[in-house]
Amino acid sequence: MMLKALLKALFKPTPWNFVGLFIVIAGLAVAFFRFVYGLGSVTNLTDTYPWGIWIAFDVMTGVALAAGGFLVAGTVHIFNLKAFKPILRPAVLTAFLGYFLVIIGILMDIGLPWRIYHPLIFPQVHSAMLEVALCVMAYFVVLFFEFLPAIFQRLKLKVAYGVIHGFTVPLVVAGVVLSCLHQSSLGSLLLLTKEQLSPLWYSPSLPFNFFLQAIAIGLAMVIFECNMSSRMFGLPLENKILTSLGKALSIILGLYFVWKLIDMTYNGSWAALNRSSFETSWFAVEWVIGVIIPFVIMAGPLRANPTARFWGACLVVFGIILARINATLTGMSVSMGGIYMPSWQEILISAAIISAGLLIYQAIVRNLPVMEPDVKEAEIEMANL
Repeated sequence: MMLKALLKALFKPTPWNFVGLFIVIAGLAVAFFRFVYGLGSVTNLTDTYPWGIWIAFDVMTGVALAAGGFLVAGTVHIFNLKAFKPILRPAVLTAFLGYFLVIIGILMDIGLPWRIYHPLIFPQVHSAMLEVALCVMAYFVVLFFEFLPAIFQRLKLKVAYGVIHGFTVPLVVAGVVLSCLHQSSLGSLLLLTKEQLSPLWYSPSLPFNFFLQAIAIGLAMVIFECNMSSRMFGLPLENKILTSLGKALSIILGLYFVWKLIDMTYNGSWAALNRSSFETSWFAVEWVIGVIIPFVIMAGPLRANPTARFWGACLVVFGIILARINATLTGMSVSMGGIYMPSWQEILISAAIISAGLLIYQAIVRNLPVMEPDVKEAEIEMANL
């Protein structure tokens, strides 16, 4: 009975949530096996493909999915656009959980996970990976401090809330700087793959490409998350705010599309469309479904329609995820002479990480003032202390 009451307090007892809980438990069992017997026991990684789905999806994509945190926080606190404040805490929470799950993904992938702190004491100053590691660690800490006010409000710690609130702007500035640095540096890691990566995805401007992708998927994730929260918790949808985000997303998608055309023309990448039908097909899917169709939705009156806007955001999320997988795995298949296929254990652990994130998000929202009505109520209580 105690376990049942605990689960009910953490998340709504729906069939999908119990499926997610089962996936998490199964993923933990596989993770235990991985840590005991090593990467080779559960993955299809090889010397040819040392990076698999845990890097391509869990890390490369996971970091981008969390970009909404710095976008919304910067909009509210730096550009002083208070109209976006109702979606601030959900965006910060999503980013915080996103980076937490990215760290879990990294722990799964590195050969000696207990040495994850080594970049701090044995830095390789000539490696872009060092900058990524330091920024991810630092920004994770920043996001924790950005979310602390919700915890202090729940515990009714008025003095602690006042102290952390006074550091809001410096924390947001640090978060924006750190995010801009490592979102682009993830692209820098792939600059080393010039001989392996297809010209359809390789470019000297990969850092800038990754930065634009992060902004696009960050905006899309905020729209997606607000819609899902509205459905799960029965809250009114912030339609006006989300319509504005849809307009901003259309601008970013348009800029990304035009930039890619210029970039491919300048680098002479168009000839690569005839090199492999496999690569060309995935390239076409990435751009038609992930960029062109959602741009049409967000650039016109359809963005004011909640259903059309939601599915447009979903397409952007799908497109950027595919772009990261293509740039990390698919685009190297021809030069590598084979296609990497993840094992069922790799897929299960990735699914478990996603499921854990969704369950933890629900638990936090149910118990802390995250959504706008709860935040206002908590602020009134704090004022009366």
